Amino acid sequence: MNKPVNVLERVLTKAQEDSEFRKSLIASPNTTIKESFGITLDSDHEIVVHESTAAKTHLVLPPKSKFTAAEREAARVGATSLEFLKKTMYDPAPPMRPLKSASVSTLSTFSDTESLATAVRKSIVRGLGYIKSRIADNGAWHCIRFNLGNPDIPRHFERPPFVTALCTLALQSSKEPQARAICAKSRSYLVDSMEFPGLWRYYRHLPQDLDSSTLCSLVVDTHPWIGLGRNIPRLLANRDEDGRFMTWILEEDEPSVVATFRIEADPVVNANVISYIGDHPSTKQAQKWLEELIIQGDKIEGSSKWYHDPISLYYAISRAMTRVPLQISQKSSVLAERILGLRNEGGDFRDVLQAAQAVSALYNVRQLDQLDVRKQIDQILSFQQEDGSWPELLAFGDQSLKFGVVGRIGHGSDLITSAFCIEALERLIDTLKF
Repeated sequence: MNKPVNVLERVLTKAQEDSEFRKSLIASPNTTIKESFGITLDSDHEIVVHESTAAKTHLVLPPKSKFTAAEREAARVGATSLEFLKKTMYDPAPPMRPLKSASVSTLSTFSDTESLATAVRKSIVRGLGYIKSRIADNGAWHCIRFNLGNPDIPRHFERPPFVTALCTLALQSSKEPQARAICAKSRSYLVDSMEFPGLWRYYRHLPQDLDSSTLCSLVVDTHPWIGLGRNIPRLLANRDEDGRFMTWILEEDEPSVVATFRIEADPVVNANVISYIGDHPSTKQAQKWLEELIIQGDKIEGSSKWYHDPISLYYAISRAMTRVPLQISQKSSVLAERILGLRNEGGDFRDVLQAAQAVSALYNVRQLDQLDVRKQIDQILSFQQEDGSWPELLAFGDQSLKFGVVGRIGHGSDLITSAFCIEALERLIDTLKF
């Protein structure tokens, strides 16, 4: 579908100038918007158009908050309440399973490309079966919150919308019926957790944030709040003096848990914003910033508070490049060079999660032919566990040490790794020469 920027404004302008369009819009909003602007909106979400006149004015009230005043206050001060944090973190998580060592290569058993593709397809189906068995009934994905500085600090499951959106976007690469069913269920969960006018938050005791809001918006893009760009003004206003997008969307009464030093512009967050908003005048400076980071290279390390591995930035930028004509698009070879530079002397990536994201990023910028496709398939297949999953690895987290060892929070799960491995395998199958 078309990008949501200015869609609502264009609809209102056309209604002022075209009387026939105005009548049609009042009578059948969804159909009229689709026919006139090529934007498909959810048919199960009713759109009602009211026409104000000189004698009649409509006051449109926003939806009531999903939370009561008491619940909002509890969330505002929740960081100081152990009981509230227990509810936020959900259930205690078991110890991390021992990482599986790579199994012996089996590529030699596949005499032709078709049999190899069949084996990969079976691997994908096994992975999807594991994911289906592990996500919540409402479609929410989980990750595990753990401490990198002190393994004695308890591990907890968490199910923020961000993780569901991150994994669903990866799983959308698969056309398997099971993958589509999982994505549909997860999409419903994201719609249920959305706050007007199309914003999300990671934890109840944290403010809304751009990382969660943009990734979730990419998943539920046909919901009218998103399809009509109702959340765009709030997103565009959340920039610093250099035109870079800030992570947190703060209001005057937002919780003090988000200290001043954490109101930062993160490059991965900016790439995700650009993926959603597109090539808009308000994203030009952010695009330029990301381009400079990629070209200069040496500034990548440590540029992100939340994403420890540079591949996270490369992956996010590559996704943006598939959706909008970023300035960096003409530098895809430079981006590919940065990704390939992450390999060790033996030509291997650090772990299977990095390998999977590298494969998908190179695919997005049409540079996957720079990798040995069969070797990458072998590496990913060799780390799949007996239950169909791939191992839990650090996916993201605050590594700044602003809070000392206690603050070294990491997030990851076998579900997250599995989603990215399935995406990579789909890309590798697509690239195999039949």
